[in-house]
Amino acid sequence: MIDFDRIRSETPAASRRVYLHNAGAALMPTPVVEAMKSHIDLESEIGGYAAADREAVRLDAVYGSVARLLNAAPDEIALMENATVAWQMAFYALPFRAGDRILTAEAEYAANYVAFLQVAKRTGVVIDLVPSDASGELDVHALERMIDARVKLIAITWVPTNGGLVNPAAAIGKIARTHGIPYLLDACQAIGQMQVDVEAIGCDMLSATGRKFLRGPRGTGFLYVRRELLQQLEPPMIDHFAAPWVSRNAYQLRDDARRFETWENNYAARLGLGAAVDYALAIGLGPIEQRCRLLADRLRNGLAAIGAITVRDLGRTPGAIVSFTMKGCEADEIVSSAAAAGITIGASHPSSTRIDAEERALPVVVRASPHYYNTEAEIDRLILHVAGRVPR
Repeated sequence: MIDFDRIRSETPAASRRVYLHNAGAALMPTPVVEAMKSHIDLESEIGGYAAADREAVRLDAVYGSVARLLNAAPDEIALMENATVAWQMAFYALPFRAGDRILTAEAEYAANYVAFLQVAKRTGVVIDLVPSDASGELDVHALERMIDARVKLIAITWVPTNGGLVNPAAAIGKIARTHGIPYLLDACQAIGQMQVDVEAIGCDMLSATGRKFLRGPRGTGFLYVRRELLQQLEPPMIDHFAAPWVSRNAYQLRDDARRFETWENNYAARLGLGAAVDYALAIGLGPIEQRCRLLADRLRNGLAAIGAITVRDLGRTPGAIVSFTMKGCEADEIVSSAAAAGITIGASHPSSTRIDAEERALPVVVRASPHYYNTEAEIDRLILHVAGRVPR
C-alpha cells in the first residue's frame, strides 16, 4: 500500500496546486530536494572537489540504485546529463554503412528521428517505419516480417510523448534477441510510472530521464547498455575519464558503461537522481504503476463523457499520459485557462511526433499526466474545468 499521507506531505506543492504535468517534469519530493541542497551547501563550505570526495560512497551508490530500478548490473549503467545525450551516446556508437536499415515506430520522438535522418544523410542508411496495428501499438507481426540481414538496429520509444500509448517493448525485445539485432529503447516516459526490467524486455540499450515520472531533478538521465554489447561499442566522443590516456599514443576505454560519461558532472543533481530512484523503489513500482493507471483511466473516462472532447490516446492498455482535443477550443487555450484555475497541465505539438501526428491528422493536443501523489478529487477537478470550457 502507498503511504499517501506521507507522500503528500513530502510533496508540499501538491497542497497548493493541482499538478498534472508529470510527463513534462514532475514535482520533486522533499528528500530529493534536500539531497541536492545539502550537497550544494557542502560544496559552498569545502569546495566541489572535497565535497565529491567526502560523498564518494553515496555518489557511487547511485549506480546501484539505477541498476536495481532496471534489474541490471551497476557496471551496465552510465549517468548522464539528460536522456537525449544518453540516447545519442548509444545510437552514435553503433557502426552504420550504406544500405543498413533502422526499424522504428510511427510515434517515434523527434529528437531520435532527426538523429536517424542525420545518420541516413551521412552514411546512406535506410529508415523503415514499422506499421501500427489496429490498436495503435507497433505491430510486432509486421516487425517480424520486416527483419532481414540489413537490419542493424531496432529503436523504439516505449511510451510516446504525445499520448498514453504503451508500445509492446518486451515482444519487440523477443524479436530482436531472436535475430541478434541491437535494440535501443527510449524509456523516458516509462521510467517512474511503470515497472522496468531490462532482462524481461530484452533491450540492449535503454535511455531515460530523471525529471519526469521518476520525480528527479532536471539535467539528469541515465543509459543502460547490456554488458555483452558494451564491449563492442566505442562512444562517439570520449575524454580521459571514459578512456584513460595510458601512453603517449594510446588510450584504453573503460570496461564498464561509464565509458559513455565524461569527467565533469553535476554531483548535486546526481545525488538528487539517486534519491529519486530510492524514493520510487521504497514505494514500489508495482503499486505506483497501478495507481497511475487508475488515475489516468478515471481522467480518460471522464473526459470521454464530454461531448466536445476527443481523447487521442492509443493502445490496448494506455499509461498515465492522457491526450485530448476540444472542438472549438485550441489546446493552448485549455492549458492557459487551467493554469489560471490552479491546474497545471501541458500540450504536445505535432512536431514532437511528426509522423504519428501526420498519419492521424493531429493538431496540438492537450496532455495531462497524473501521478501516484495525485488524488481522485484533483482528477475530477480537471474534468469539471474542461467541461466548463466547452463552447456553447
